[in-house]
Amino acid sequence: MSLQTSQDLVKRFSTLVEKKVCGEELTEGEVRDIADAVIAKQIPEYQLSALLMAIYFQNMSIQEASTWTEELMMSGDVIDTKGISCPKIGRCSTGGVGDKSAFVLVAIAAVCGIAVPTLVDSCDGLIISDIDKLSSIPGFDSKFETKKFQKQLKKVGCCYYEQPENIVPADVILDNIRRTTGTVSSVPLMTGSILANKLSSGADGVVIDVKWGNGSFIKDVEQAKQLGRMITRVARSLNKKCIAVVTDANQPLGVTVGTWLEIEETIELLQGHGDPEMQDLILRIGMEIIRLAGVAGSTLSAKQMIIKKLSDGSALNKFKEMVGEQGGDTSYIDNPKKYPRAKYSRKLSAQKRGYIHTVNAGMIARGVSILSQKKDGTIDHAAGVSGIMKVGMQIKQGEPLIMIHYNDEANLEPALEYFREAYRLAPKRPVLNELIVERIA
Repeated sequence: MSLQTSQDLVKRFSTLVEKKVCGEELTEGEVRDIADAVIAKQIPEYQLSALLMAIYFQNMSIQEASTWTEELMMSGDVIDTKGISCPKIGRCSTGGVGDKSAFVLVAIAAVCGIAVPTLVDSCDGLIISDIDKLSSIPGFDSKFETKKFQKQLKKVGCCYYEQPENIVPADVILDNIRRTTGTVSSVPLMTGSILANKLSSGADGVVIDVKWGNGSFIKDVEQAKQLGRMITRVARSLNKKCIAVVTDANQPLGVTVGTWLEIEETIELLQGHGDPEMQDLILRIGMEIIRLAGVAGSTLSAKQMIIKKLSDGSALNKFKEMVGEQGGDTSYIDNPKKYPRAKYSRKLSAQKRGYIHTVNAGMIARGVSILSQKKDGTIDHAAGVSGIMKVGMQIKQGEPLIMIHYNDEANLEPALEYFREAYRLAPKRPVLNELIVERIA
């Protein structure tokens, strides 16, 4: 924007906000002007908040969202992955409590000859980020120069890289405002943020796991479907391959929530064992990644490839290789039981017999967040819950609904308030939700 004074700039931006408030479509040039002004920090935060609120209520067309996504992506550097000859497929989840499928999926994909560039930030995911989970492994490091990311991606096929300041800086600024204005769940804003981040990592295509339910910030299934449709359409308009799968997150995924506990469950899943629902999710999303990359000719061959990589130990070895490459102590992968355990464990007992109708994942996550708080502000990696009883299971009075692990006794009672509220039991067996709601290509 070539304006003489900041007053002129504010006035010009006000007209764009008014235009969006009236439901009109922003032109490519106007979107580009907005992105430039965001990066230059020329626009007051209250005006950016107004614009985001207008987009939240008035939505965006596919063309608008495509331009918005491209401008966010081009606001910083795009990582060059041309030197990596294998297919490069990004994997993304909108976040679900207890979801540790990402670690298994990147390992499977990498061992199948697919590079999975993974940029993450410390707020990625719901309550517990993937970086928090991986940081429970002693020595694991995700902060380094982009050259190391490129080198490891070429060598290992997977790398967890904490997003540097030079990648999608405009999105970082807008994301901070979205968190304070209640506009995080806007479909076009989510679309732009997700795709800009994934495509900035050098991916040729993306598989998106769009989660809905009480364990996700997307509470409405129809909104999740809308997001999946917009993401795939915008990706295609940018000449990128994309598949979206809408999945249920109305209870914790797997049987653990907590940083190290989830890594330990990841190791079990990489051995081909563990929670059947998690295994199914990994299989279904994994087949999409492999098919999109073009390394399997059919769904059946993709499925067989995944099963083989889990059963022969190669996927686990790939995860171990990634951890070791990033400084993590792999002896804990070889022998998870040597990890220091929480000082205390206690069960949350069922107060009556019946069938489990609700396990509110958001409440479980909040309880675990309280358990994991150390007085110095760091995370207690040993804290969390395990043995989570799931929706549809029959339970007797006094039997454990979850096992609680903690070191600080002062954290227990406030955490218990959330855990108790998370469970609802009833005499009749409930109707179970489908794990995979919709596939959008």
